[in-house]
Amino acid sequence: MTDTTTPASAERTQTDATTDPVARVLERASAHSSVRVFGAAQALQDESTNSRSETDGEQWDREERAALRRVPGLSTELEDVTEVEYRQLRLENVILVGVHPQGEQADAENSLRELAALAETAGAVVLDGVMQRRPHPDPATYLGRGKAQELHDLVAALGADTVIADTELAPSQRRALEDVVKVKVIDRTTVILDIFSQHAKSREGKAQVELAQLEYLLPRLRGWGDSMSRQAGGQVGAGGAGMGSRGPGETKIELDRRRIRTKMALLRRQIRDFAPARDAKRAERKRNTIPSVAIAGYTNAGKSSLLNRLTSAGVLVENALFATLDSTVRRAEASDGRVYTLTDTVGFVRNLPHQLVEAFRSTLEEVGDADVIVHVVDAAHPDPAAQLQTVRDVIGEVGARDITEIVVFNKADLVDDDTRMVLRGLEARALFASSRSGEGIDELRAAIEAALPLPAVEIRALVPYDRGDLVSAAHESGHIVSQSHEAGGTVLHAHVSDRLAAELAPFAV
Repeated sequence: MTDTTTPASAERTQTDATTDPVARVLERASAHSSVRVFGAAQALQDESTNSRSETDGEQWDREERAALRRVPGLSTELEDVTEVEYRQLRLENVILVGVHPQGEQADAENSLRELAALAETAGAVVLDGVMQRRPHPDPATYLGRGKAQELHDLVAALGADTVIADTELAPSQRRALEDVVKVKVIDRTTVILDIFSQHAKSREGKAQVELAQLEYLLPRLRGWGDSMSRQAGGQVGAGGAGMGSRGPGETKIELDRRRIRTKMALLRRQIRDFAPARDAKRAERKRNTIPSVAIAGYTNAGKSSLLNRLTSAGVLVENALFATLDSTVRRAEASDGRVYTLTDTVGFVRNLPHQLVEAFRSTLEEVGDADVIVHVVDAAHPDPAAQLQTVRDVIGEVGARDITEIVVFNKADLVDDDTRMVLRGLEARALFASSRSGEGIDELRAAIEAALPLPAVEIRALVPYDRGDLVSAAHESGHIVSQSHEAGGTVLHAHVSDRLAAELAPFAV
């Protein structure tokens, strides 16, 4: 097992301070491998290519979200925080670590760049990164004892506050690595949960995030010093501590577990209580046969921007991962007068924590109950194939695999013709669009209208002129095949719902 990087010295850190830390570690990795190294991290696009568009509305939430800024140099935290268990992810300096087997360096590089973008979205400053090539992560310290000690030296040299692992760590791995590096160690799941807790706004969104956090925390509780140490029973020679030590065991930590389980049960009931309101709105749309279109895709692929471009919804748009957590439903109208709804959903990411999928199942119901799914892919991302597969895996988990899918490569203004040919090879029938320049928006609207399902009943009727309300309802919720005006009324040939067909039945011809 060989390591593809060496710890940075303080002198090299000063000279490379203006460069991308993730690019540095990947540049060092490329010196030992022929695997292609992509350019700068593209999970977050350059700000110059993400200027605010008129179709995005006023975006007042952006100022509120940007109100907190980090002031460096004011931290008074101790260097060794291994004794502290209950702490939150703060605005801090971090070092990234990753482990990859032989032959999977390219995928590991993309994953590390995405982790850097996640850390930046959470408010951290990425100082450096370390990648190690080994068949499997070390079961004790994730990196192995020797490389963990080198990581300790790198942390001390750069003055980092936190180490972030690119995969989910077992509780024992996290504790053992903290004992070596002497700073806080977290994993990819913790960063994603922290971003969700920062961006959740609605009551349901906050409840879902808290439930996911508690599910993640429950198996990771541990004692705090002697006050929670395990109280043994039995005699001294039988593994016990003798007289005065016989007791009920770790009562405090068991009490914490019981409180967490009680809180989780309460949150599940609250989330279930939100369901009737959603179901009532959904049932009303179904009763009026209003088709629904769900916009799904990878995080930061431009779903909210696309919704704003299609409907001028004014939904929050930000160059950050998981900027949108709560579903947003907006009304749209087809060229033939039919009304349908567009729903903006939470984004997906590779290795999305399972507890998040479970907690946000109520939000993902919008995808499962949709008539059409607009699958948005970032055309400028270095690995669009992984985006496609990740989103389709989650769509399959919520039982939406059989729903009509329209693949849209967004941010088409950032790619050239050669890249478009490669993307066309991934999905031959995909559309190219740009929510920033407006390219391909008309084609996307036409594709959505063509994919909308027709109402169940086909009817021909001569509607009297004093029943214009029926003609108006057919235009709004049905599909008009033909319409003409005669002396006795309006001749209507349309596909309508069962309820409207019953009202039109007396005038059928």
